[in-house]
Amino acid sequence: MNSATTISTEFTFKRVFSDLKQLTKVGLSLSVVFSSVAGYLLAVDTIHYQTLILLSIGGYLMVGASNAFNQVIEKDTDALMKRTMNRPLPTGRLSPTNALIIATTFTLAGIAILYSINAKTALFGAISIFLYTSAYTPLKSVTPLAVFVGAIPGAIPFMLGWVAATGEFGVEAGFLFMIQFFWQFPHFWAIGWLQFEEYQKAGFNMLPMNKKDQGATKQIIFYTSIMILVSIAPVLKMTGQFYIMPLTAVIVFCLGAFMLYYGIRLHKKQTNVEARKLMLASVLYITVVQIVYVVDKFLH
Repeated sequence: MNSATTISTEFTFKRVFSDLKQLTKVGLSLSVVFSSVAGYLLAVDTIHYQTLILLSIGGYLMVGASNAFNQVIEKDTDALMKRTMNRPLPTGRLSPTNALIIATTFTLAGIAILYSINAKTALFGAISIFLYTSAYTPLKSVTPLAVFVGAIPGAIPFMLGWVAATGEFGVEAGFLFMIQFFWQFPHFWAIGWLQFEEYQKAGFNMLPMNKKDQGATKQIIFYTSIMILVSIAPVLKMTGQFYIMPLTAVIVFCLGAFMLYYGIRLHKKQTNVEARKLMLASVLYITVVQIVYVVDKFLH
């Protein structure tokens, strides 16, 4: 093989790998795996690494499939927005048929891997893909309520780890679900605020009442407050095997207050700068809170 062919092959492989990462949204998918692993660690006394590896791979494939299906459905609207116009489908680097093959393969492989852990884990994985693809994605262009629908599959990963560890969906898994469910609203509305004009081009309704105003920021403050209350509720020891120490509750409350502070700032200033700070604070919150919960679990 001559050097020109080698360079060409390397370039093609790099491009295909890069396109695959974009199609499956590798950053988002890894954050979902992180949540699932945190949920698993909260539920176990002894870590079974085989289960943890299967959960990570199955979880990644599940989210990757959802993102790939989403991009097939939205290839035309993706072409209208700066943030998404260079994705593999709008640019024609990847055909919808090939993307569908990848998405279907990821779906089948992901659900099969999750099923090898237990049936309930596979069921919730399948529900997540179905709701994200068949409900949330088409509703984005119809109603702002799409965010509520999208919050359901978005909240499944944290509790999926608990279900993978125990084979049961009880009050503990329910609380993990609620924490991530209520967190989604300020997080996605902050993004919706930042991308409001771009989403309008595509005809997407991503803010409450589809308006960039104080009505939206009031809802951000309300849902952030609910998120904080749900996040510290396990200190009351009314949530089964999932409970936290008082010091942990104080730390979680402070993290929530930090996020709420930026929600209030956005309400007062109504600027993209504050929306970006809120979005970053929300990412910090969900990441650190999950770590704090796990640390707490192994300390008591």
